[in-house]
Amino acid sequence: TLINIEKTVIRDVTIRNSAYWTVHLIGCNDASIDGISILNNLKIRNGDGIDVDHSKNVRIANCHIESGDDCICLKNRREFEEYGSCEDIVVTNCTMVSRSCAIKIGSENMDKINNVLFNNCIIKNSNRGIGIQNRDEGTVTNVIFSNMIVDCMFYSDVWWGKAEPIYVTSYPRAVGNHKDAGWRFPKGATEGRCGEVSRIYFTNIKCTSENGIFVGGDTQDKVNHIYFEDVDLLLQKRTAYEGGIYDKRPCVGEGFIHDKTYGFYIDTASDILIDDCTVTWGDIRPDQAAEGIGQKDVRNLKIKE
Repeated sequence: TLINIEKTVIRDVTIRNSAYWTVHLIGCNDASIDGISILNNLKIRNGDGIDVDHSKNVRIANCHIESGDDCICLKNRREFEEYGSCEDIVVTNCTMVSRSCAIKIGSENMDKINNVLFNNCIIKNSNRGIGIQNRDEGTVTNVIFSNMIVDCMFYSDVWWGKAEPIYVTSYPRAVGNHKDAGWRFPKGATEGRCGEVSRIYFTNIKCTSENGIFVGGDTQDKVNHIYFEDVDLLLQKRTAYEGGIYDKRPCVGEGFIHDKTYGFYIDTASDILIDDCTVTWGDIRPDQAAEGIGQKDVRNLKIKE
């Protein structure tokens, strides 16, 4: 863990079998992480690869990360709120394997996450691929994911996620969930609230998974202006785990949505663009398979071919 460091460089090292977050930047500015390998046990929960926490002007490049929990995670934890927002983050040319979510923004975010670029990355053998999991009052804006290959499948229920290759959400935290304790609320608050997720762009992403892309929020305006361009999804059943399920956890109320497996499932959002995207099924087409796009309580959904 590095706290409040100006100009940090971590380069050309291999780290193995970390029991908790492997590289944790807190309140750092002008940090470069280049050419490192993180090889953690895929069964260890909380064994994150790189966590960028309240930090700015961070570049992560040319890394290989295998972790039970998130490979690269951006967040703003309440314990370090004096360091302000998490902004101006660039991640390029990385390969990742995760049993949780390979690339995650959240779930802890009490400030602002802004100006983020992920480019030229490969995610394989993961439980969830790209995830924006906003669960606090902070906001997530101006994020681009481009030129990526994402490969997911169902894994054990101990992890959040149900093989969603792309996941964009904002829900308030529950009070009693054992993985979501009330100490994460603002001081004096007895219930949580969640901030806006907006201006999120997905361009030229090739996905293979047992489940579809999920977008959702607690109100229509909470998740808005989400753009998918040239996103191709191959739905390929590869495990015996039951499909037809999407994972909203951690959240107030029911943590799962049970429905058919769509290429895109959009539940309570606004201003969504799906442009020149394809959804195809592989050789095995399960009973819960559906076509194209499922939507519920969506305002201004545009589909272009």
